[in-house]
Amino acid sequence: MKELNRKIEHLSDSVIRRMTRISMECGAINLSQGFPDFDPPQFIMDALKNVATAGPHQYSPTWGAYNYRAAVAKKVGTFMGIDLDPDKNVIGTIGSTEAMMATMMAISNPGDKIVIFSPYFENYAAQSLFNSIEPIFVPLEPPAFTFDANKLEDAFKDPKTKAMLLCNPSNPSGRVFTKDELQVIADLAIKYDVIVITDEVYEHIIFEPHKHTYIASLPGMWERTICCSSLSKTYSITGWRLGYIVACEELMDRCKKIHDFLTVCAPSPLQEAVIAGLTAPMSYYKELQDHYTHMRDIFVGGLRDLGWKFSEPEGSYFMMVDISEFQKGKSDIEFCEELAYKVGVAAVPGSSFFKEDVNHLARFHFAKKDETLYEALERLSKIKDLM
Repeated sequence: MKELNRKIEHLSDSVIRRMTRISMECGAINLSQGFPDFDPPQFIMDALKNVATAGPHQYSPTWGAYNYRAAVAKKVGTFMGIDLDPDKNVIGTIGSTEAMMATMMAISNPGDKIVIFSPYFENYAAQSLFNSIEPIFVPLEPPAFTFDANKLEDAFKDPKTKAMLLCNPSNPSGRVFTKDELQVIADLAIKYDVIVITDEVYEHIIFEPHKHTYIASLPGMWERTICCSSLSKTYSITGWRLGYIVACEELMDRCKKIHDFLTVCAPSPLQEAVIAGLTAPMSYYKELQDHYTHMRDIFVGGLRDLGWKFSEPEGSYFMMVDISEFQKGKSDIEFCEELAYKVGVAAVPGSSFFKEDVNHLARFHFAKKDETLYEALERLSKIKDLM
């Protein structure tokens, strides 16, 4: 057989999804892959029930059904403070993963470079690899996960740097970047003519007193920002795989060409059903924030009572936990596998998110029912006896 794709020879499977498989195999509570164990809002499930009989069930226009794009434009535009045109500024995608892949393909040439904060969501490195883009990793220093502006500028200075990929709120760290920090990034993007690709899927899961700022809303940034996002987290529908790209018309025209041939269209009936979520009243987002604050308080408070060390999450439903007290010479990968099999709780080894040599952290998520979180904490309380 002739040589196959060299790019993927050293690429492993997703560590996050591997931990889900281990969790299912041994019956552990899955605090690794980030999805809820509770239902979406009832009004979205009711809309899905209606669509099941009324349709649509055939292809939508490749950019997304017009009423879906119109709902995205109105909802996203309201929060961003930008007037969005459904035809010129929005593409419906199969989740934020396809949105990100289409965007990278649309703007990059082989040999370009992309700036990524480390720790980072594992998909980013793989997507860069697939597109022959070289990542430049800039460290976020734990436990506060702040960045050094000089190191960031050094990455932007590289003449091959085409883009920065910004996850805010951050997965896996739970960090919410301040407006001042985003202004630093914006100033560098403008100075060095760099596009900013955003992953803002946790935009509504923010814990007081922190606030989410859309970098696209900062002066001079709308023309050089491509917003890739998903409805999975905001409406608790991770399995629906619905997302979108929002950008200015010039950048959007390039993304459209890739999306058209990459996936054709997102699922038509689900586009129709999720409009019930996109048109929900503003009170929904406050209720969502309160719900996640409640779950965070249970899990963070429980870990604190157990004496565990961790970085306080400011947003998203993830947190990085210091496992060094319990490792006993094990790698973080070995620790997380044993944690699942022996203690019955699944987490993700932190090294899968870092470019740097970090081996003492694990990522947990807390998008679970109260009883699930309390049971997980009860199991974790016995870790010293079981490992």
